[in-house]
Amino acid sequence: MALFDPRNKHASQKHQKIHAAYAIAETFVSFSAAMLFLVGSWMFFYKDLQVPAIWCFVIGSVFFAIKPTLRLIREIQYALTGDLDDLVGS
Repeated sequence: MALFDPRNKHASQKHQKIHAAYAIAETFVSFSAAMLFLVGSWMFFYKDLQVPAIWCFVIGSVFFAIKPTLRLIREIQYALTGDLDDLVGS
């Protein structure tokens, strides 16, 4: 098993459950980021809402940073579920 191998999600039933849980989390994070950017963009049309709009962009950016972090954590969890010797190639 190697990190970021698309076949990892099918390695076992446990891997499939891990993949499903992280897929839901990634979808929530992506949707939240998109909504924050959409709302923030709309807020920029109104001068009084520009500061909250900036915060929507900042928080949306944090959500965009969370998505690859979730992928890395998922891959590490796959590795911990499988054979670590295969992961490091020994």
